[in-house]
Amino acid sequence: METHYANDVLGGAVTRVIAAAVVRSVFHHQHIIGPIVDVLSPTWIHGLIQAYGLWVIFTLVMLESMGIPMPGETALVTAALYAGSTHQIGIASVVLVAATAAIIGDNIGYLIGRSIGIRLVARYGRYVRLDEPRLKVGQYLFLRHGGKIVFFGRFVAFLRTYAALLAGMNRMSWSHFLIMNALGAICWASLFGGGAYLFGAQVKRVTGPVSLLLLLAAIGLAAAGIFFFRRHEKELEQRAETAFPGPWLQRRF
Repeated sequence: METHYANDVLGGAVTRVIAAAVVRSVFHHQHIIGPIVDVLSPTWIHGLIQAYGLWVIFTLVMLESMGIPMPGETALVTAALYAGSTHQIGIASVVLVAATAAIIGDNIGYLIGRSIGIRLVARYGRYVRLDEPRLKVGQYLFLRHGGKIVFFGRFVAFLRTYAALLAGMNRMSWSHFLIMNALGAICWASLFGGGAYLFGAQVKRVTGPVSLLLLLAAIGLAAAGIFFFRRHEKELEQRAETAFPGPWLQRRF
């Protein structure tokens, strides 16, 4: 009986120690994550725009387009709302800066994917089942559909960050990439920036659900693409080999 009592006491002490550790861990992560969430919030971006103007939207949109997850779209909408409510900056300047930053950032991301990304995939791709035939299939699909991916990717959160890197890694023609990227950036900046300026705070209630729907649609299309690829993988590999004969890494475009 004494043994059971000692075990109960010991078990209770261990439980309290574990619970205390969990509580400390939660509070620790809240202290870390909380400021990060605050930094990415529209309120924080609004304050930066008041202090530094259009440089804020240029920096955030460019970094996001380079492949670094940043609230670029939030910055665009926030700047457009600020322009509409204060008239201290013009909406034309907001749209122009956002589109320019997107084009510059995407081209930097494209160059990173074209140089560093290709070598990383060639060296380590086999560890994630990206062998040479599959790399050629990716390049073949970008040859056929890369323009649509780059253009519509500007409107989808995940693709907006990584489409340029993927285009570079899959050796999409730079001239084609530049045209579709510029068109996508101009349409994106005009639609979201102009919409926020014209319709004000109502847009804030719409952009979130719309972005989520576009992301879900992109996920659905990606799942359908994976299913199609698995059913027609050999056929796609043959087409890719016909289009790009020889070693994948040694080709120059």
